Amino acid sequence: MGLDIDDPTGRYGADTVAAVETFQRRSGLRVDGTCDAATWAALVESEFRLGDRLICLRSPMMRGNDVADLQLRLGALGFDAGRVDGIFGAETRTAVGEFQRNAGLVTDEVCGPDTVEALFRLEGRGGDATVTAVRERDRLRRSLHSLRTMKVAVGSDEPLYPIVVRLAASLQEIGVSTLLLEGEWSTQAAAANDFDADVYLGLALAGTTVVEASYFEVPGFASLGGRHLAELIVRELPASPGWGIGSVTGMRLPILRETRSSAVLVQLGDLPRVEEHRDLVITSFQRALERWSNDPADEARLGAEDQGSVHSATGDTTTG
Repeated sequence: MGLDIDDPTGRYGADTVAAVETFQRRSGLRVDGTCDAATWAALVESEFRLGDRLICLRSPMMRGNDVADLQLRLGALGFDAGRVDGIFGAETRTAVGEFQRNAGLVTDEVCGPDTVEALFRLEGRGGDATVTAVRERDRLRRSLHSLRTMKVAVGSDEPLYPIVVRLAASLQEIGVSTLLLEGEWSTQAAAANDFDADVYLGLALAGTTVVEASYFEVPGFASLGGRHLAELIVRELPASPGWGIGSVTGMRLPILRETRSSAVLVQLGDLPRVEEHRDLVITSFQRALERWSNDPADEARLGAEDQGSVHSATGDTTTG
């Protein structure tokens, strides 16, 4: 990774901790200096560059930075490879086949040397945004209009499980189809996908008194719906005494990366304060979900951004 480490070989000392923290920060992971399963997986995946290996659909699915690069390049050229999550699934395979067909290559849906060469040759021909982001915006516009018509998955780590139990019960009381999850984050993501959830909301206990809402983001792609829900949650929660202003962060955590729908993971702390204000927390989450369901794509901001793009393209410098 190009990080200098002066610790003796085999010792997890201060230099190694600092290097791990730098890598975690670059990779959109929690920065704690601990090489946990998510950090180790990201290290392994970072070894691959597009063209290093044949990429194809298999079980378990292939993962790596080369897959993310492939998805980003396909999306920029108008081929929907799904989210830029670095996981070679069915959507990415289909996009590879469509690209091969359009490029006059053998359509085997395997990304090999000829496909990589064609992608490199067309570098810069696509737009700034992937077609996946455009289609996510359209899906959110068309499919979501009311909280009571949504399928909501909620989960947590063990200390906050009683909170999500109450949240799930509160949502079910108003007629929302709700799935309650626990266990490993990847297990929760798989269950939310099987449930075909419209949105996933997770809670994790923080070591300090903070409110941090995270959504899926990697270079070249950010979840539009996840970011908007994270922002809404942060606006609702700071009313709780002692928490202050929360933060919204794009990250690559497993639960955010592997959940196909819009997903948000909220870190809250400390535990006594969360338990003391449990009812406020639950009400805040439900209110944020209600607001999000009415406008999941944040049309007001997107409209302003679109208008700004038009002004920029036409040289219009008029201000209001």
